[in-house]
Amino acid sequence: MNNLTNDKAGATTTAWTGILLRRCMQIVALGLLVGTVCFFMARFLPGDMATRIAAGRYGYDLVNNAAADAVRGELGLDRPMWLALLQWWGQIARFDLGTSLVTGNAVWREVAHQLGATVDLAVASMLIAVTAGLPLGIWSGLHPGGWIDRLTLVSAVVLRAIPSFLLAVLLMVLVAVQLGALPVAGDDHAGSLLLPALTLGLGLAAGLARVTRAAMREAAASPSYEFARTKGLSDRQALVRHGLRQAATPVVAYLGVQAVFLVEGAVVVETLFAWPGIGHALVHAVFGRDVPMIQGTALCMGGVFVTFNLLVDAACLALDPRRRTGSTA
Repeated sequence: MNNLTNDKAGATTTAWTGILLRRCMQIVALGLLVGTVCFFMARFLPGDMATRIAAGRYGYDLVNNAAADAVRGELGLDRPMWLALLQWWGQIARFDLGTSLVTGNAVWREVAHQLGATVDLAVASMLIAVTAGLPLGIWSGLHPGGWIDRLTLVSAVVLRAIPSFLLAVLLMVLVAVQLGALPVAGDDHAGSLLLPALTLGLGLAAGLARVTRAAMREAAASPSYEFARTKGLSDRQALVRHGLRQAATPVVAYLGVQAVFLVEGAVVVETLFAWPGIGHALVHAVFGRDVPMIQGTALCMGGVFVTFNLLVDAACLALDPRRRTGSTA
């Protein structure tokens, strides 16, 4: 018995170690790749880089050739690209993201502030999706063919087909302009978060309901669920003790993938609603040719992707004992 317990503990430790090592290697590789690609993309964008940066600092009306030349000399933009790239690699090795070329502030400070706003938006969107999608999916899985099941199917098709920018405009017109219930954009009011969160959360809720329905139907048809009912457990007890845990693994995996897309979709939604998140900052950094900010925000988004994947792996490992022991039976 002790040997079996030790074997299980060793298998669990091995599984966790493998996950952490893979994700750490992904973070390093992703950081170098994303930062290098962003560096070259920003350098090859049309227009003079020094003029764009000077416009971001002083305004387009006050920019002239002298201001652009001063910025070019100050930032060393006339140096060879390979030398600037080597300098950035050295900064990354020291965990230094550099300073913004436009504001002069440390990139990590600005990214940390903007990431907080993006996380607020992602969490609010996820709460909307879970609150609406999970109950509908569980009910549809236990009562297939009912009117709720059909309604969630139609909603999933419609909401997943509408682009996020179009849904954002529709919500702006209906809720903010016609009803006047919420502010159109900005972050000066507590309700400013609701419209962008609805834009991201509604489509996620519809997809989550269908994934939960499929997982719930599969769990309800499993031998363990049927055996729980033959033992004398009520439908509610069998659902809570056996059905929900079996259905949780694919649902958690889906939420992890969609959480990544929430951060990606935030680039469009934050720009439309003027929400001061990392996506909004990335767009402004691209327009201003602020290369350190572009690299910093892109690295941060890449790190968020890997972190979400790590959390999903950890949740699935905790929910499914077969992953800890290496069994697939």
